[in-house]
Amino acid sequence: MKRTLLLALATIIAAGAAPASAQDVAKGQLVFNRCRACHAIGAGARNKAGPQLNGIVGRKAASVAGFNYSEAIKTAAGSGLTWTEANLTAYLESPDVFLPGGVMAYSGIKDPGDLKDLIAFLKTQK
Repeated sequence: MKRTLLLALATIIAAGAAPASAQDVAKGQLVFNRCRACHAIGAGARNKAGPQLNGIVGRKAASVAGFNYSEAIKTAAGSGLTWTEANLTAYLESPDVFLPGGVMAYSGIKDPGDLKDLIAFLKTQK
């Protein structure tokens, strides 16, 4: 009885720990659906109203060729802004606060879980 209980507990712990990041990426892909009207990602992605987002995590801001960035983001990029996980999180939570004068027409993602899931998804898109 004790052995069965311990085995069941170990199985639950192992099952809960391993696939968490895969679930986060899948949820992040769903969260990204909010972004698809303006941004593309994945094989063959092209600039739309916003720049394509392949390789965004770790990329210097305002660096996608062929996209006409706002003066605010170009100035921030000139000051060294890079899209780290922390910067992306702050920007996506409240674009107008993070980048005053920016032109992204989006009020932000307020749910911290959604933000983490979205960043996990974006990290998979090279």
